[in-house]
Amino acid sequence: MWTALAASWLPSSSTVLGSRMGTSWLIPMDTVVVMEPLRVVMVAMVGEDEEASLLYPYGLEHQDHKNPKLDDGTSKEVTLNVPFTFYGREHKTLYVNNNGVISFDTRINQYTPDPFPLADGRPFVAPYWADVDNVLGGDVFYRQTMDPTLLTHITTDINRYFPTTPYTAIWALVATWDRVAYYGSTSNKGNTFQAVLTTDTKRSFIILNYWDIQWTTGAASDGDPETGLGGTPAHAGFNSGDDTNFYNIPGSQTGAIINITMTSNVNVPGRWVFQVDDFKVLGVPTEDPKGSGNNGCWL
Repeated sequence: MWTALAASWLPSSSTVLGSRMGTSWLIPMDTVVVMEPLRVVMVAMVGEDEEASLLYPYGLEHQDHKNPKLDDGTSKEVTLNVPFTFYGREHKTLYVNNNGVISFDTRINQYTPDPFPLADGRPFVAPYWADVDNVLGGDVFYRQTMDPTLLTHITTDINRYFPTTPYTAIWALVATWDRVAYYGSTSNKGNTFQAVLTTDTKRSFIILNYWDIQWTTGAASDGDPETGLGGTPAHAGFNSGDDTNFYNIPGSQTGAIINITMTSNVNVPGRWVFQVDDFKVLGVPTEDPKGSGNNGCWL
């Protein structure tokens, strides 16, 4: 049972039927909800089924590894069970970096994001590149998997988004930043987001899931310690390491990136999906959001 104070406009005996991304649920009585366009936000406790509708399973109970509690830290070098092709180059190792980056072949400790392209030879995906401090709060999880149930789920999703591209996943890496705090935080804000790398050995895809984004900037990037906003905000996108091949998710390094939970290129709020062996982008919006106060959705 979820517990919370009832909203003033919601009778304590009420039960509300809601939906998100095609999944329906019942909101128990005495639950605070805030209605926004295209989504219902649980202010109190989020039900596991509702969260699972966007995020793939993660955590120690799924045999994830957990990064050390270390500001600007990284995972150990991860040797991939199956090579992963990114921008035409095959990679056999990667790092899951605390600051919201998955990098190939080399660690990335940098906490303030730079605009892409970065022609410095570093190929990486930036689900949410910003100054994470998991010492102050949250955890960074990752695992490689060949679990048939999860791979079937991922395959179904990719086939839905890329219906003309034959694909059956044989491997995935799931990396999840769970309620992570920002450097210099004097608040209890935390961000939860996820990156899934998957391949069939020929084609490679990356799924980015944004469940809950409450801050954009650490204090060392000129962010406000109380709000986690301002300064140089987070960057989301892909960098090949040369000066030609890159992609910036709209809103990156602006205050509008905080709305990424309500944006998408595959008609699923909070989810962005890309084919990355030979980079392809679907459904790219033509305009950036209006700013951090905008509740619109690119769909």
